[in-house]
Amino acid sequence: MNKITLTLTAIVGTVMLLYSCAKEAKGENKEIWDLTKPTDGYVYYKNSKTIKDKSDASGHSDARLLTRFNSTSAANLDADGKVKAGSVFADGSLIVKELYNKNDKLQGYAIMQKNSKSSNADKNGWVWAVFNEDGKVKHNVSKKGDGCMGCHAGGGNIDGTLMNVSFP
Repeated sequence: MNKITLTLTAIVGTVMLLYSCAKEAKGENKEIWDLTKPTDGYVYYKNSKTIKDKSDASGHSDARLLTRFNSTSAANLDADGKVKAGSVFADGSLIVKELYNKNDKLQGYAIMQKNSKSSNADKNGWVWAVFNEDGKVKHNVSKKGDGCMGCHAGGGNIDGTLMNVSFP
């Protein structure tokens, strides 16, 4: 093979690998993805819709983040919009972390949904998913939070959330 053929083969292979890592949302992934699209009725962390720099302790690779809570999960926020100490989120809670680059371009979503009846729930009833901005799955619900729990099970977590420890 000549250099051009090798280069083209490498490029095509890389594109195919990247595409295969992000699949169309189906099943429970699609159900959770569909819940993230509407933004009405959400309460924002610290009652602010301002996109913020991630903290040094954040495990997310994106530079800036914005977190919102559906009405069920918002019942666990205090008047300042922070998670109440000792909270246990009810089934139906949905927490959506919008992931942005340093130029505030939306890159994707990290989602926690409390659904203890799901076969994809972790031991605390959370279903975890991460999507690209176009809805392609980056972290499948079937992983049951594997890749997330290393941080979210750490010290200072409140029912798996770290908002008060490593905002956003």
